[in-house]
Formats: sequence, structure tokens, C-alpha cells
Amino acid sequence: MTTSRTLYLLCSAAPPVFDVARVIEEAQADGWDVCLGLTPTAARWLEESLEGLAALTGHPVRCDYKRPGEPDVWPKADVILFAPATFNSINAWALGLTTAFVVGVVAEGIGKGIPMVTMPCVNAAYVQHPAFDRSVETLRGAGVTVLYGEGGFVPNQPGQGRPEAYPWYLALEAARAAGK
Repeated sequence: MTTSRTLYLLCSAAPPVFDVARVIEEAQADGWDVCLGLTPTAARWLEESLEGLAALTGHPVRCDYKRPGEPDVWPKADVILFAPATFNSINAWALGLTTAFVVGVVAEGIGKGIPMVTMPCVNAAYVQHPAFDRSVETLRGAGVTVLYGEGGFVPNQPGQGRPEAYPWYLALEAARAAGK
């Protein structure tokens, strides 16, 4: 299939990140040119796979900001999908705290008007913190599609995660819809 649309797939360090190669392949089968960005911790988790993931996407896997004056190694994004997005990443994004490269990309993406979808991966204890709901509402108010709650990600109890049940298909469907 010919690719004509670019999807930035950005991931935090949550167990579903270990399925990212399969998700990339599914997105590519749907016609996306995929660029993979990771938080520093996610990059450490996938360290042994980074070279293969770069070969799979045809682009460098990024987890750090480029230096001033360096050319951008990725094509322009048509859609950004940030999943799995941890409690830390969701809150940092909503607050504009861009120490992590992927959070900087999505924070800037709001201002650039790039269609964005995010699906959290957080446990039920984290979502009890008052900052989380405020962050979700802030992002939704900025035009980000947040797949959380009914029709999206539903948190598990702490220690009862089921990474195989993470609804990646919903994230990819929402990215496809955002790119139309």
C-alpha cells in the first residue's frame, strides 16, 4: 500500500508499549508512514528493539530533542497518536511541561493545529488524583481526542494491569478518523 499520510506514534513507558511493533505494522497496513517517538523510560524499556523499530518505520526512533540548527529527520505529521500515555505524560502535557521530547511534540502540536489523539494507560488509583481529570478536560478543551472512559481506556486496579487488553484498535481507529 502506498503511504501518503504521516502518523507520529508517541509512547510513554506503560506495558502496552511492548506491542508497538505490531501497532506500527497495523498503521502501515492502513497507509500510514509511521514515525515513532518515546519517552526516555520507554526508550530504555525497548532499548534492544530500537534498531529494529527504526528499520520497521524507515525513520529514526526519537526520544530526545534535536539540537538547534539540526534538520528535522521526520516528515511533517498529519496526525499524532500518543498512546500509551501515562499519568505523568498526560499531566505534563496539560500543564505544558515539555522536558520530555514527546510531550514537547504534542504541546506544540496543539498550537500547530495538528489533529491529535491520546489514550491514557493509568491505574484506578492514579485517576483518583484531582489533577488527572483536570488534565483530561484541559486536553479535550484544546481539541485533543482523549480516549478515556466509556469508549476508550478504562483503568484497572493497581497491580491488575492487562496490557494485552489495551484497546490499541480504538486508538488507531481514532487516528484514522482524525486524519480524514
